[in-house]
Amino acid sequence: MGEAAEIQNDYLGRLNPAQRQAATHGQLVNDGGVRAGPLLVIAGAGTGKTMTLAHRVAHLIIQGVNPERILLLTFTRRAAQEMTRRVETIVRQALRGETNAPASGNVLTWSGTFHSIANRLLRRYAHNLDLDPGFSVLDRGDAADLIDVVRHEHGLSRKSRRFPKKDTCLAIYSRCVNSGKSLPESLAETYPWCADWETELRQLFRFYVEYKQRCQALDYDDLLLYWSHLVGDEEFAEELGSWFDHILVDEYQDTNVLQSNILNAIRPDGSGVTVVGDDAQSIYSFRAAEVENILSFPDQFMPSARIISLEENYRSTQAILDSANCLIAESTRQYKKNLFSEKKSGGKPVYVTVEDGDAEAEYVVEAILASREEGTQLKEQAVLFRGSHHSDRLEIELVRRNIPYVKYGGLKFLEAGHVKDLLSILKWGDNPKNKVAAFRVLKLLPGMGPANAGKCFDYLAVNSFTFESLPQFTPPAATRNDWAGFCNLMRTLAAVERDEHAWQTDVTAARRWYHPHLERLYDGLETREADLEQLEQISGKYATRERFLTELTLDPPAAAGDLAGDPFLDEDYLILSTVHSAKGQEWDAVYLLNFSDGNFPSEFATGKPELIDEERRLLYVAMTRARESLTLIAPLRYHVTQQRRDGDKHVYGARSRFMSEQLMATMDAAFRGRRDGTSQLQPRSDKRIAVAERLKEMW
Repeated sequence: MGEAAEIQNDYLGRLNPAQRQAATHGQLVNDGGVRAGPLLVIAGAGTGKTMTLAHRVAHLIIQGVNPERILLLTFTRRAAQEMTRRVETIVRQALRGETNAPASGNVLTWSGTFHSIANRLLRRYAHNLDLDPGFSVLDRGDAADLIDVVRHEHGLSRKSRRFPKKDTCLAIYSRCVNSGKSLPESLAETYPWCADWETELRQLFRFYVEYKQRCQALDYDDLLLYWSHLVGDEEFAEELGSWFDHILVDEYQDTNVLQSNILNAIRPDGSGVTVVGDDAQSIYSFRAAEVENILSFPDQFMPSARIISLEENYRSTQAILDSANCLIAESTRQYKKNLFSEKKSGGKPVYVTVEDGDAEAEYVVEAILASREEGTQLKEQAVLFRGSHHSDRLEIELVRRNIPYVKYGGLKFLEAGHVKDLLSILKWGDNPKNKVAAFRVLKLLPGMGPANAGKCFDYLAVNSFTFESLPQFTPPAATRNDWAGFCNLMRTLAAVERDEHAWQTDVTAARRWYHPHLERLYDGLETREADLEQLEQISGKYATRERFLTELTLDPPAAAGDLAGDPFLDEDYLILSTVHSAKGQEWDAVYLLNFSDGNFPSEFATGKPELIDEERRLLYVAMTRARESLTLIAPLRYHVTQQRRDGDKHVYGARSRFMSEQLMATMDAAFRGRRDGTSQLQPRSDKRIAVAERLKEMW
């Protein structure tokens, strides 16, 4: 660095000693750059993982590593964007005045999710993989729909016994691909009720793969699968590895076997590899995430990877961390860590038992309102739960009390029918071979059912998939009034020769054509139109249609405003969220519902020790979301619905096996009964009657 850079403030000055060690790992090279062996950073909850990783990347750039030779892999597009923004800020401030400082916006050109990086690489290597560079990417909904088409075409939906539904079939397929396990193994471990269908499922998956290949479409799993096959060839693995001096992976505890194998193939000796994560927050095994990846990472290399643990927590009070440390210490296999904090104020977490679900809802609402009166905004409070339906009673109470809330873990924006319709129009224009998009679009037309849609698609296939031939197809009588306009739209969308940014008019054209069909097909027109307008605004942020469709497919927004700025900044609302959706978030006050055996741990996890361990980690994630206040709520009774007349109206909730005596000692205990009309009747005397002694004297 030059003298101008040296007089700037220390760009590592904000880091504590452990963070600084992680950021500066490796040896400086005389002619610029950093030579480093493999590094594992165990970043406990709230220990500044993102800041540490951003400073590591910035340090590499400041020391002379070409930013274009750094590969940063994350699990969400937003994480990649946030990391890039932080790195640019650090580098810009540290190299202020340097003539060789990288320009803003040119840092980390290879930063993104595993799937988005795979998408970019596969388009470059399409010829080597017998792929069309213009292949489509199917989201989970499209992939499930395609499996459904294959099920019907091959008669699997007309079995005498009910064949697994499309979403289950896709989940089984995805499990096999991402875990690297055979179909029999996956069925036996995760889907035993589908084991009798092994032969039919194998046939279905073979047809599904062939169908995708004919359509030149890849689903999420294919992106990783094709990438793994690419680097499975030693020549290509070596070539890809030579592109990058440093490879950094965020949230490594959430990688699956396929992702780990890709990383190992690109950089088998581990040179320049940094992985960051926390085994105690590995909670996505249902997505085939493999905690063993991070547990065994150091021993993959000779000499083994360096391990640096971040333990200073900047989020929670020490009392909350004492409980979290106590809980996770009982895990069977882990990197031992003891989180500590400078925040010594604040009371212990509270373990509250309540009579039933109604009492739980009443308690939570009153506690939230009381905190609000003390100055904690609603949006700084969160109610977490194991399953989305666990908040049903609470939501009713919130509506009754007129308390606004948002809920995470439910329907996503891009899963809404009208949004998928508009995107399908653009997807079919982008790839005429995309049969899933074609069927959805054609069926928007009146009178165009599945049979006629199939005939139209077959006609297009015979005519080399050119939309110029579409007007010659004879549609059903009910479709004819709309046919000419539809053909014009598809010819416009398929036009290749145009200005680079002219594609954004495609969204406008598609939305205008779709409007009368939206009115015909859906209720709630105003809300749906607003969603589509928002989608049109979002499109302006993308240079190409392919980038727009692919990035939205790979990392869909949860709501219409997710990519267009933060809406309603002046409003206050409570946060409801599943624990899985809450990972990476934090609030001043956290309330955890249904903390009893059967929910924590889940009744479906009690058969295997490794699943119990993951449930413990899930509870740990929930507890470490809290900054100042943590409340675990355990109902004593659960009402039973759909019970026969002479059946029980409720069952009793058992104390969670995670609530050991040691953990209880770190908390305050309380009981809250339901409020009723006699609550004002209280004993007036403190007189005590020794009934226990009298009963013993009877015998």
